[in-house]
Amino acid sequence: MYKRVLLKLSGESLGGPSGKGLDEGRIAKYAQEVVSAVRAGHQVAIVNGGGNIFRGLQGTGKGFDRVDGDKMGMLATVINSMALCQFIRALGVRAEVFTATPMEPIARYYVRDAALGLMEEGGVALIAGGTGNPFFTTDSGAALRALELKADALLKGTRVDGVYTADPEKDPNATKYDELTFDKALSDHLKVMDATAFALCEQGNVPIVVFDI
Repeated sequence: MYKRVLLKLSGESLGGPSGKGLDEGRIAKYAQEVVSAVRAGHQVAIVNGGGNIFRGLQGTGKGFDRVDGDKMGMLATVINSMALCQFIRALGVRAEVFTATPMEPIARYYVRDAALGLMEEGGVALIAGGTGNPFFTTDSGAALRALELKADALLKGTRVDGVYTADPEKDPNATKYDELTFDKALSDHLKVMDATAFALCEQGNVPIVVFDI
């Protein structure tokens, strides 16, 4: 259905059942699915979260400065992207990690045309470091890259099978939406993505598809 997609994966999903560290089996599974999509003719970019290693906002409650904490979170996304990149390459598909701030030689500085060219040639662009600025979530970074790359959709992988009125893992009365407008998501303060990400995708007319990973 969608030719070019931006896949957003939470850091916790890379940590397996515990949501911590790196679960090689889980990462290998995701890599296989990404490679299958590429070989089926889809163009894929990936933005990973970093919550399995460090989340800036949560760090403020432990004595970390918010700006420095967010920078640490950005670095966590680089680690995650490098790990997934290695597994994708091992399956014979070209993949590169791009970062929002210069980090050569660890990764390649993100330039839209370079990432787009890689995708058009059958490679996978893993874009790390969020937006490169504090106070923005990786969801906002994913939405920004989806617009820049003119993605047909933003695919958001979560622990539940869609969008609910509340967190179904905490609220047994939560009900699932079959379809949802951006205005409704914003007015109901739904937490599946932050308001900035919703607003960007609405502005760019990029649909968000939420699925269970």
